[in-house]
Amino acid sequence: MKICKTGGFTLLEIVLSIATITIIAGISIPIYQSFQVKNDLDITANTWVQTLRRAQVLSRAVDGDSTWGVKIQPAGLILFKGASYDSRDATFDEIFMVPTSISASGITEIVFAKFTGNPQATGTTTLTASTAEIRTININEKGTLTY
Repeated sequence: MKICKTGGFTLLEIVLSIATITIIAGISIPIYQSFQVKNDLDITANTWVQTLRRAQVLSRAVDGDSTWGVKIQPAGLILFKGASYDSRDATFDEIFMVPTSISASGITEIVFAKFTGNPQATGTTTLTASTAEIRTININEKGTLTY
């Protein structure tokens, strides 16, 4: 007599597997999203600081015989050539995108003086993520950035 054993999964095993995968996904997706927003905040803060430093260097070098500045808007950071964002030469704009989960407050426009590279405005810019995490960037009268 020959005994035939067939391999396979029962309906209960399949349902338990699907339930386990659903629970793990339900827990991990919000955690992943919060890490993504934190990463976006860190990248935006670093981009803001590096763009400010670039504008300062261009002003010190008197590139294009002009001052340079940076404007942060909800859609992005803009490195511009000119005495202010409103009177800038838009052909020299360099735009860096900012995620919609990040908002800025405080100083949102900084222009650096020719030769010295000193900022026309000093103070703090606060970047806030949708998860309520904050990055604060300070600029002093000599143009030193701390964050």
